[in-house]
Amino acid sequence: MNHSFILQAEWDGGRNSEGRIEAGQLKTAISIPKEMGGPGIGTNPDEMLLGAAATCYLITLAAMMERGGLPVEKLSLQSEGIVDVTNNIFTYVSITHKPYVLLKSDAEDRDVEHARRLAEKAEGSCMISRALAGNVALSTEPRIERSEH
Repeated sequence: MNHSFILQAEWDGGRNSEGRIEAGQLKTAISIPKEMGGPGIGTNPDEMLLGAAATCYLITLAAMMERGGLPVEKLSLQSEGIVDVTNNIFTYVSITHKPYVLLKSDAEDRDVEHARRLAEKAEGSCMISRALAGNVALSTEPRIERSEH
Protein backbone atom coordinates (compact mmCIF):
# COMPACT_ATOMS: atom_id res chain seq x y z
CA MET A 1 0.00 0.00 0.00
CA ASN A 2 1.34 3.44 -0.93
CA HIS A 3 0.76 6.68 0.97
CA SER A 4 0.71 9.95 -0.91
CA PHE A 5 1.93 13.23 0.59
CA ILE A 6 1.17 16.44 -1.31
CA LEU A 7 3.04 19.72 -0.92
CA GLN A 8 1.83 22.93 -2.54
CA ALA A 9 4.44 25.69 -3.05
CA GLU A 10 4.42 29.29 -4.26
CA TRP A 11 7.48 31.45 -5.03
CA ASP A 12 7.44 35.24 -5.47
CA GLY A 13 10.33 35.88 -7.85
CA GLY A 14 14.02 35.17 -8.34
CA ARG A 15 16.70 33.56 -6.18
CA ASN A 16 16.47 36.01 -3.29
CA SER A 17 12.70 36.11 -3.10
CA GLU A 18 10.53 34.16 -0.71
CA GLY A 19 7.75 31.67 -0.96
CA ARG A 20 5.32 29.57 1.00
CA ILE A 21 4.75 25.87 1.35
CA GLU A 22 1.82 23.90 2.68
CA ALA A 23 1.67 20.15 3.22
CA GLY A 24 -0.88 18.85 5.72
CA GLN A 25 -0.09 20.50 9.05
CA LEU A 26 3.11 22.10 7.71
CA LYS A 27 2.53 25.71 6.64
CA THR A 28 5.50 28.06 6.50
CA ALA A 29 7.40 30.73 4.63
CA ILE A 30 10.54 29.62 2.77
CA SER A 31 13.67 31.27 1.38
CA ILE A 32 17.39 30.78 1.06
CA PRO A 33 19.08 31.17 4.47
CA LYS A 34 21.11 34.32 5.20
CA GLU A 35 24.21 32.15 5.68
CA MET A 36 23.94 31.19 2.00
CA GLY A 37 23.30 34.70 0.70
CA GLY A 38 19.51 34.68 0.84
CA PRO A 39 16.94 36.74 2.74
CA GLY A 40 16.56 34.23 5.60
CA ILE A 41 12.76 34.39 5.74
CA GLY A 42 10.98 31.37 7.17
CA THR A 43 12.61 27.99 6.83
CA ASN A 44 14.75 26.56 4.06
CA PRO A 45 15.49 23.21 2.42
CA ASP A 46 18.50 22.58 4.68
CA GLU A 47 16.47 22.99 7.87
CA MET A 48 13.61 20.98 6.40
CA LEU A 49 15.88 18.06 5.45
CA LEU A 50 17.40 18.10 8.92
CA GLY A 51 13.91 18.36 10.44
CA ALA A 52 12.64 15.41 8.39
CA ALA A 53 15.63 13.27 9.35
CA ALA A 54 15.45 14.27 13.03
CA THR A 55 11.72 13.81 13.51
CA CYS A 56 11.74 10.48 11.69
CA TYR A 57 14.65 9.28 13.83
CA LEU A 58 13.04 10.49 17.08
CA ILE A 59 9.64 8.93 16.35
CA THR A 60 11.30 5.67 15.25
CA LEU A 61 13.43 5.57 18.40
CA ALA A 62 10.44 6.28 20.66
CA ALA A 63 8.44 3.47 19.02
CA MET A 64 11.35 1.02 19.31
CA MET A 65 11.86 1.85 22.99
CA GLU A 66 8.16 1.47 23.69
CA ARG A 67 8.07 -1.92 21.94
CA GLY A 68 11.22 -2.89 23.84
CA GLY A 69 9.50 -2.17 27.16
CA LEU A 70 12.16 0.31 28.26
CA PRO A 71 11.32 2.51 31.27
CA VAL A 72 11.84 5.86 29.50
CA GLU A 73 11.30 8.97 31.60
CA LYS A 74 12.46 11.51 29.00
CA LEU A 75 13.57 11.41 25.39
CA SER A 76 15.02 14.41 23.56
CA LEU A 77 17.18 14.99 20.52
CA GLN A 78 19.66 17.44 19.11
CA SER A 79 20.59 16.92 15.47
CA GLU A 80 23.26 18.68 13.45
CA GLY A 81 23.43 18.91 9.68
CA ILE A 82 26.65 19.88 7.90
CA VAL A 83 26.55 21.51 4.48
CA ASP A 84 29.77 21.94 2.49
CA VAL A 85 30.20 24.89 0.16
CA THR A 86 32.94 24.37 -2.42
CA ASN A 87 33.13 26.45 -5.61
CA ASN A 88 29.66 27.81 -4.84
CA ILE A 89 28.23 24.26 -4.88
CA PHE A 90 26.24 23.35 -1.77
CA THR A 91 26.35 19.71 -0.67
CA TYR A 92 24.62 18.21 2.36
CA VAL A 93 27.49 16.21 3.84
CA SER A 94 26.31 14.72 7.14
CA ILE A 95 23.65 14.51 9.81
CA THR A 96 24.49 13.55 13.38
CA HIS A 97 21.69 12.69 15.81
CA LYS A 98 22.46 13.13 19.51
CA PRO A 99 19.58 11.52 21.41
CA TYR A 100 19.33 11.95 25.16
CA VAL A 101 17.48 9.11 26.87
CA LEU A 102 16.69 9.39 30.56
CA LEU A 103 15.55 6.07 31.95
CA LYS A 104 13.62 5.76 35.20
CA SER A 105 15.70 5.28 38.35
CA ASP A 106 14.81 1.58 38.59
CA ALA A 107 16.24 0.83 35.12
CA GLU A 108 18.78 -1.95 35.12
CA ASP A 109 22.18 -2.03 33.40
CA ARG A 110 20.70 -4.20 30.65
CA ASP A 111 18.04 -1.50 30.03
CA VAL A 112 20.77 1.11 29.57
CA GLU A 113 22.57 -1.12 27.08
CA HIS A 114 19.32 -1.98 25.30
CA ALA A 115 18.53 1.75 24.96
CA ARG A 116 22.00 2.35 23.50
CA ARG A 117 21.55 -0.44 20.93
CA LEU A 118 18.12 0.88 19.94
CA ALA A 119 19.49 4.42 19.58
CA GLU A 120 21.99 3.07 17.05
CA LYS A 121 19.47 0.80 15.31
CA ALA A 122 16.80 3.51 14.91
CA GLU A 123 18.97 5.31 12.35
CA GLY A 124 18.75 2.42 9.90
CA SER A 125 15.06 1.80 10.61
CA CYS A 126 13.90 5.34 9.82
CA MET A 127 12.36 5.87 6.37
CA ILE A 128 14.09 9.24 5.85
CA SER A 129 17.49 7.83 6.88
CA ARG A 130 17.09 5.02 4.38
CA ALA A 131 16.24 7.57 1.68
CA LEU A 132 19.40 9.58 2.48
CA ALA A 133 21.72 6.57 2.81
CA GLY A 134 24.61 6.67 0.38
CA ASN A 135 24.22 10.42 -0.17
CA VAL A 136 24.52 11.92 3.32
CA ALA A 137 26.70 10.46 6.09
CA LEU A 138 24.47 9.55 9.05
CA SER A 139 25.69 9.01 12.59
CA THR A 140 24.33 8.73 16.10
CA GLU A 141 25.87 9.82 19.40
CA PRO A 142 23.46 8.66 22.12
CA ARG A 143 23.64 9.70 25.76
CA ILE A 144 21.80 7.28 28.04
CA GLU A 145 21.33 8.01 31.76
CA ARG A 146 19.24 6.84 34.71
CA SER A 147 17.11 9.22 36.72
CA GLU A 148 18.40 9.88 40.24
CA HIS A 149 14.93 9.85 41.80
